Amino acid sequence: MRKDRDHGLARDLAELEGLAVGRRHMLGLMASAGSTAFLVGCGGSDSSSASTDVTISTGTSTATPTPTPTSSDSSSSGSSSSSSTCTVYADETNGPYPADGTNTSNGATSNVLVMSGVVRSDIRPSFISSSTVAGGVMVTFTITLVDANDSCSPLAGYAVYVWHCDADGDYSLYDLPGESYLRGVQVTDENGQCTFTTIFPGCYAGRYPHIHFEAYSSLSNATSGRYAVLISQFAMPADACTTVYASSDYSGTSQRNFASTSIASDNVFGDNMTAQQSAMTVTMSGSVADGYTASAAVGIAT
Repeated sequence: MRKDRDHGLARDLAELEGLAVGRRHMLGLMASAGSTAFLVGCGGSDSSSASTDVTISTGTSTATPTPTPTSSDSSSSGSSSSSSTCTVYADETNGPYPADGTNTSNGATSNVLVMSGVVRSDIRPSFISSSTVAGGVMVTFTITLVDANDSCSPLAGYAVYVWHCDADGDYSLYDLPGESYLRGVQVTDENGQCTFTTIFPGCYAGRYPHIHFEAYSSLSNATSGRYAVLISQFAMPADACTTVYASSDYSGTSQRNFASTSIASDNVFGDNMTAQQSAMTVTMSGSVADGYTASAAVGIAT
């Protein structure tokens, strides 16, 4: 039996470091912002107010290299906004385990984005040196990317890289250096959609259950490991977490960890606006026995 390990402190420190840097970055952005204002809250209701005006620069964005985990942008309550029909996701840290070329794993730079086989829809099997399939409750997850600066029109031809921990809360290539499962890239179709087959992630100490992702304007940018236009995270719905973690596919560790956290208290999601927290929470239906169908619409300010 695998011995449970409480490695939440290291993850918390890495996340908090990214959060602090992101806040300093946002102060600079606010000081140099333009005069265009977006109306926030249409992607979900903000319990404190009907809408919030946020002044941000809205010039045409240019590709920027994927940041390191210590310099990734984290969200603040005024860092993102929404158009009339969709909510722009907050920039979030890519965390300590991205395998996107921004940090090292076991002494070597880890970058699955440049490896053959990373473009795939079923991310449950390892694909580098092992064929191990990650166990857990199956999730079919459809992600839709939309342009918040163009009436939320679909962003076709964009690439999405997703990764997350396994049912035990461990990450491939880092906690499990011999495995490469639960990582993969897909390209959006004409509807701005791409679909991944994966499992419901476990819950480890110090974090609310989540899935990481990076969005790129093209597959070539994604597979070069550079120029993400958005780095963010999806939150798992609380009711599904309660059900899944009580099943035999997950150890009691996830259940105990989940009982002591929430989106509001999470050091990544907690300081987002209510509209963002709602939009960034995956919509799910299904069951433990039959698997879940999940979806999320990601607003990107192009």
